[in-house]
Amino acid sequence: MILALVGVAVIMGFILAYVNTVTAGPIAAQNEKTLSDGIKAVMGGVDLTVAEDVTVTQNIDGKDATFVVHKAVDKSNNPLGVAVESTTGGFGGDLKVLVGFDPEGNILGYTILQHSETPGLGAKAGNWFQEGKGSIIGKNPGKDNLTVSKDGGDIDAITASTITSRAFLKAVNQAYGAYSGTDVDTGATPQHAK
Repeated sequence: MILALVGVAVIMGFILAYVNTVTAGPIAAQNEKTLSDGIKAVMGGVDLTVAEDVTVTQNIDGKDATFVVHKAVDKSNNPLGVAVESTTGGFGGDLKVLVGFDPEGNILGYTILQHSETPGLGAKAGNWFQEGKGSIIGKNPGKDNLTVSKDGGDIDAITASTITSRAFLKAVNQAYGAYSGTDVDTGATPQHAK
């Protein structure tokens, strides 16, 4: 009985390792496509090229946080702004957003790359902050108070999902912090370059 269980466990382990090896490439390709499509979407859907990816590390709440800043240029190599990947803790786990900023720091758009929020409530963040009193599009985190109105800010939280709203806006503000530490035109050297 023990030998049969060990044998089955070993065989299943090999099968799982094989499936992981076979699917690793397609999963990585899909993640790359999702990021590429996301960058184009948050930069206003224009035809662009990512000129440079810069990794920025900042100390937030006593912990090092890493942000990836994708510097976008048009066909003539003129800077369009940046798309910043930012991750923070939400209600159900990590909330990873991609936020597009123009060269003046105004938000062009955003997309949620990963979330573990409650379906039907926290998952609404994908659209909530693009329209109405919850909209952050066109706002500049350096000038506008991008926190929920319950905390004295200018943005209405998602109904019955204040924790997710706070987490989302924190990720956006942190993305702006990473953006403002990177010169869009000259590519000033951050703490770590890719």
